[in-house]
Amino acid sequence: MRRRLVVSYLLLMVLVLIALETPLAATLASRETDLLRADRLADATRFASLAGPALRGGVPGPIGGELASYDELYGIGAALVDRDRRTVVASRSWRPGPDTDPALDHALSGQQFSAPDSVVPWAAGPVVVAVPVNDGGEVLGAVLIASPADGVRRAVAARWLLLVAIGVVAVLACVLTAFGLAGWVLRPVTELDAVTHEIAEGDRGARVQHRLGPPELRRLAASFNHMADAVSDVMDRQRAFVAHASHQLRNPLTALRLRVEELGPSLTDPEGRAEHRLALEETDRLALLLDALLTLARAERAENQRVAVDAAAVAASRVAAWQPLARHRSVALRLTTSDVPTYARTVPTAVDQALDALIDNAVKFSGAGGEVTVTVRPADGGVCLEVRDTGPGMPPDQLDRATERFWRAPDVQNVEGAGLGLTIVAVLVDASDGRLTMRPAQPRGLVAGLWFPAGPDSPAERVG
Repeated sequence: MRRRLVVSYLLLMVLVLIALETPLAATLASRETDLLRADRLADATRFASLAGPALRGGVPGPIGGELASYDELYGIGAALVDRDRRTVVASRSWRPGPDTDPALDHALSGQQFSAPDSVVPWAAGPVVVAVPVNDGGEVLGAVLIASPADGVRRAVAARWLLLVAIGVVAVLACVLTAFGLAGWVLRPVTELDAVTHEIAEGDRGARVQHRLGPPELRRLAASFNHMADAVSDVMDRQRAFVAHASHQLRNPLTALRLRVEELGPSLTDPEGRAEHRLALEETDRLALLLDALLTLARAERAENQRVAVDAAAVAASRVAAWQPLARHRSVALRLTTSDVPTYARTVPTAVDQALDALIDNAVKFSGAGGEVTVTVRPADGGVCLEVRDTGPGMPPDQLDRATERFWRAPDVQNVEGAGLGLTIVAVLVDASDGRLTMRPAQPRGLVAGLWFPAGPDSPAERVG
């Protein structure tokens, strides 16, 4: 945008310079030519006043010496021609040519003549003037002068070069001024663009300086800051509400569960005991939902601080933590790592919570006799973690919706869960500038992949 503004200013400046300097250049050339023509016409008029005896008596008289001296002193050819177009007297350097014929025609008709109107640097040829010689109203002949115009051409060229130099200086000044003006105008826009990207990347405290640029853009910056403050406040209130609500609901839920448990020994009816068990299961499910909401609110509220995480070590600890449940469900849970260091740069606990959610789903849906494999390896300049299971998998249309909040596949509605596990994984991965991918496994099952940027292999920054 700055380049377009500068080009616009420059084009306008060039057009103004052309509009101003073109007529000025033509005026300068015409002025220099008029001075030369006026001098030569004055000389020719003086010679015409001396030409009468030569035309009437056929002898050169005084004009012959005048023309010779004039030619010798100034190097300008001149001639006296009678009305029959015969040259009566001519100086040594006089050379008639196509330029002298029109001049002679005008002079013999009783009119003064001078040409050209303007001398330009690229045109050759002399300045020709012709003055008639009159005697009692009768034209006896004409005096012609062919003056070299090299001096005028040099003077015109010098003045035109000066105009060009002034134009170049003006253009340079215009470019510098245009860059400064464009920078002043666009600085708020540039900063607004940068702050917008910072906010999009998670820095909700970024704001635009509203005292830069023209008044209209200063008002825009102030309005943007006000909008960002309002949006940030709404998001903080929303996340605080979810976190507080989840946290506060745990206390009455815990009390409710304790009271329901205390009712157990007093129930003797088998149907009553079944209802009691279902009530306890519902309280457990509600507790799981509240924990998931609290985790999601905390993940979204994080300010995206990055830490270096030993992904292989974290994966080993999570696999070890899930081994008892996997054995209880007759699922083989394995870990595969490489010998290359696998340090990832993520928000705190991103790898832990993401693996917990993915391993939980994989063990849950693989079923008895199933296999779950967790793989950690370097890939694409970062660290890749994959959780592969042998469960039923998901069709492509369900994979597209898997990270939606509270969404669950139609065929697993009766399986325990809150529908927030993959949502939490997606939020944590996005906050870490990573990627979450899910694809069908062959011959069956699902592969959930996590990719995180590589972290520095520094003991001071290692976590996990």
